[in-house]
Amino acid sequence: MDDNDENDAPWLNTFADLMNLLLCFFVLLFAASNVDSDKYQAISDSMSKGIGIFSGINTPIINNDDGNNISHGTNDGGNNDSFIPKTENSSGTGSNDQQLTDVEKQLRQKNKEQTMEMFEDINNLAEKYDIDNDITIIQDSNYHYVKISISGSILFDSGKAEIKKEAIPLFNKLGDVLQSYKNFHIELEGHTDNRPMRSNAYPDNNWLSSARALNAATYLINEKGISPDTLSWSGRGEYDPVASNSSEEGRAKNRRVEIKIYNKYN
Repeated sequence: MDDNDENDAPWLNTFADLMNLLLCFFVLLFAASNVDSDKYQAISDSMSKGIGIFSGINTPIINNDDGNNISHGTNDGGNNDSFIPKTENSSGTGSNDQQLTDVEKQLRQKNKEQTMEMFEDINNLAEKYDIDNDITIIQDSNYHYVKISISGSILFDSGKAEIKKEAIPLFNKLGDVLQSYKNFHIELEGHTDNRPMRSNAYPDNNWLSSARALNAATYLINEKGISPDTLSWSGRGEYDPVASNSSEEGRAKNRRVEIKIYNKYN
């Protein structure tokens, strides 16, 4: 065969190239029909990290140094301000809420136990000092404190805020009871009935009740060593009655001094 024989059918070269292209095309079709989605995703992620393609599509999430999840390669022009908070349970009702509920239950149980213990101990002390018939001891229904209530007529003359001399022995014994709880928060409240009053010293019931609470607190501080750091006082006037003011009996109950001893879990 001479050199001219190679050019007798030039179309054969084109035909051969076409066959090769068709073969490659069908091989690719066959390969695409059996794609492993996991491998494809891995390749896609690798390519997006390596050369930045597939930007904004199924972009991976990476952790920054603060522990927050930050979207890498987002389609907002690469702004990393977009982030997804790192949580253990995306529903928001996971173990954290359950733990909080357990903590609350434990705290309430401790409140209950200590308040019940305080209530029993204060009753025993009141009997020991022989003042149980002159005071009323109440346990808070929510177990936050024990309340000691003493009639205003026992401690004070009508319209006055100075503790009566004959009431000093009683109040002194009450101070002995409170000394057992001097490291607890103690709150004194003065209360009156709703009958209007006015004097040169106190223009209304608010002033009178506040002065009575202050004088009682001052006695406990000066005579019984109760620290003002743990003691507070206020006057509630007529605004927190425990009985109806329509009868003298009810008004007498409303004229009172209350001492609340809070347990240490508040």
